[in-house]
Amino acid sequence: MKINWGTAIVIAFGLFITFILYFVFMVQSDSKYDNDLVVEEYYKHDARFGEEMERVQNAEDLKEKPIITAGASGITIVFPTVFVPINIKGKVSLYRPSNKKLDFEIPISLSDATTLLIPKKSLAGGRWDINMEWQYEGKSYLSKETIYIN
Repeated sequence: MKINWGTAIVIAFGLFITFILYFVFMVQSDSKYDNDLVVEEYYKHDARFGEEMERVQNAEDLKEKPIITAGASGITIVFPTVFVPINIKGKVSLYRPSNKKLDFEIPISLSDATTLLIPKKSLAGGRWDINMEWQYEGKSYLSKETIYIN
């Protein structure tokens, strides 16, 4: 049987479409390719973008900024000594871009020391996006940082 060029093109297109659809279905059904949103309700989150940028600017305007580092014991957040630790309130949100189930938040509660430690046992290895929202004497701040844990 001899196939003319028109039939060959139709067969090639059919095979190509089948090939593409196979990979689309494989990726959609496999849980290791989850494509979760970083923020569930990102329209509401984006509606407050101006407020967020104001808080980021407040944090950038500080002469001494909080320092976020990853060490052997975990993630350490050191606030400047000019702040009274008991007056710092807020939360630290840790986002894992590759797995939404590992995301968690920790309240900032300092008593005497200006250091907050997030233990390494609660952190899986890899990339972590850290959003630190905090208030001091009525002014709001937002610090964002990306940390890699080994």
